[in-house]
Amino acid sequence: MTTKEFVKNFCQEKQSILNSCFDNQSEYKTLVSTKIEELSLNKIQTEKLKEIFSDLLTDTFYSILHGLDGSASIGNSQESFKIFDEDDNLISDGSGDLEGFAYEYFHGNKFPK
Repeated sequence: MTTKEFVKNFCQEKQSILNSCFDNQSEYKTLVSTKIEELSLNKIQTEKLKEIFSDLLTDTFYSILHGLDGSASIGNSQESFKIFDEDDNLISDGSGDLEGFAYEYFHGNKFPK
């Protein structure tokens, strides 16, 4: 897996979580989707809540990637991390690659919100 693919997977995970929060059709609803449905929001309110959740997830995943890259702190610690795949191939060495791709995917409209 490349650094770019690693970040893209985080972006896909963000989208998957967001979709599951608002999926009322599946027989396996999430706790969050059930609670949102119980609010009985109208279409405009639901879309606004979805925007808020999307922004929250974007900020969260973006911050995690920056933290792994060493350009932001995780908790009270700020350091770079080397990330390897299961075959011991280097994905990221903390040199700023994650930060660049994270911006591209989460703020550069490369991937849908």
